[in-house]
This record gives sequence, C-alpha cells and structure tokens, in this order.
Amino acid sequence: MTDLSALSAVLGAGLPATFTFLYQRLDNLLSRRGAPETELDGQPLNGELSLPLTANEGELTSRHGDLERLRDMLHVYRQNPRLVSTGDAGLLRLLGELRGNLEDIYGQRLTFVGEQGRAPSGAQSWQKSETVRGRMTGIDTEAGDGNMRSVQDITTVEESGEVTGIRIRDRRNLPPDSFR
Repeated sequence: MTDLSALSAVLGAGLPATFTFLYQRLDNLLSRRGAPETELDGQPLNGELSLPLTANEGELTSRHGDLERLRDMLHVYRQNPRLVSTGDAGLLRLLGELRGNLEDIYGQRLTFVGEQGRAPSGAQSWQKSETVRGRMTGIDTEAGDGNMRSVQDITTVEESGEVTGIRIRDRRNLPPDSFR
C-alpha cells in the first residue's frame, strides 16, 4: 500500500488534481467495470502511463470490496471539493490506499508531479518464480509508450522455458537507445 501522507507538503496545491485523477480511475473501475481508458484528461503525473489503461480482471475482482469502501469514504470529498486539504491526514491515507490498489489493478506506477525518490509513472511488473517450464512475460504490449519496468526473480529456467521481461510488438516509434 502506498502512503500519500508523506507527500502532503510536496503535493500542496496539486492535491485537488491528484484527488480528481485517482477518484476518476476509481469511478471507472466501479461504474464501468474497468473499461479501458484511452485518454486521461488533466493527469497530474510525473512520467507517462502506458495506454490504454486496462484493468487486470483478477485484481479488480479481488479488490472490488476495498474499492467500494474507498468510494464510500471519499464520496464526501467528491461532493465537497473544498474539503480536500493537505492537512487532512485521513484523506491522505485513503488516497494512499487508493493509489496502491490502482497500481496493482492497472499494473502501472502512479507517481505525481512533485514526488521525489519515486520512479516515474508507467507500466510495471514484478514476478517471482522458482521454476519456469513454459513462457513467462512481464509486460506484453502493442506499443512501447510510457515508462516500463519489469523485475523478474527466477531460480531456474528449464530447457523448455522462456522468460521475457518486456515484449513490445510495435517498435517503430521508439528511439534506438530504448533497448538495453
């Protein structure tokens, strides 16, 4: 779970935009069952998300109750935006919890403008496996837009196994130094 309470001084005037961004993702997950989002208006993010923003169905299903609880608790702030304040520690904890859930559901890091010491927003994958017998891919995407990170901790890859960190099918728009 991510904690936004340490960010209150950094976010300052940007907190209303951060709240709106996070709440819009929450609303999409609950009211539209996570329909892929191809455009994100007014995103206050540092870095780029890999679009379309698509929910992992398993994560969405397992976190549905938490998301409903967060929506119920954040609804008062949605109805009264003037209540959104960096001095409200409870709100910051709720937003931190929401961000953690969204990052797991979307498989992307959400880093806001002004945050220090946190990797930029973008696709992420963490996988741990003792033995790989078939194929294992961290990130498989059509286009390589955004900041992507794949971390794989594997003990053994059997002869029939294949491990890929990031697979980008369309590389035309990527700079040549993108492949290290």
